[in-house]
Amino acid sequence: MTSLLYAAALMAVAIGLAHSLLGERYILQRLFRRGGLPPLFGGTGFTRNTLRFAWHLTTLAWWGFAAVLVALAQPTLERSILGNIVGIVFLLHALVALAGSRGKHFSWLVFLAIGTCTLLTVRM
Repeated sequence: MTSLLYAAALMAVAIGLAHSLLGERYILQRLFRRGGLPPLFGGTGFTRNTLRFAWHLTTLAWWGFAAVLVALAQPTLERSILGNIVGIVFLLHALVALAGSRGKHFSWLVFLAIGTCTLLTVRM
């Protein structure tokens, strides 16, 4: 049965990759060319960046789930393994949100706090 979990993980990675690549090309770029985005924080640049990083955070979350599926396929599963996966994924979310918004979208602070709390807890 572990082969099914590995297959599921591979599909989660693949769907994330397709989501980011195809979504960027066929949805986000076309949406941005149309115009009419609401100007937030002084312009539409913030709006574009927020939509882009939020779109790609979905992919990152799916890749995190893929890591959980791989962990579930192991003969023994320790709580700390799942905690490390969750904590790292949230820290990566923080980095993407911080870079994507240049620090203007404060979700990065919450993602950072979630990742830090999770990693600290599994290490205690």
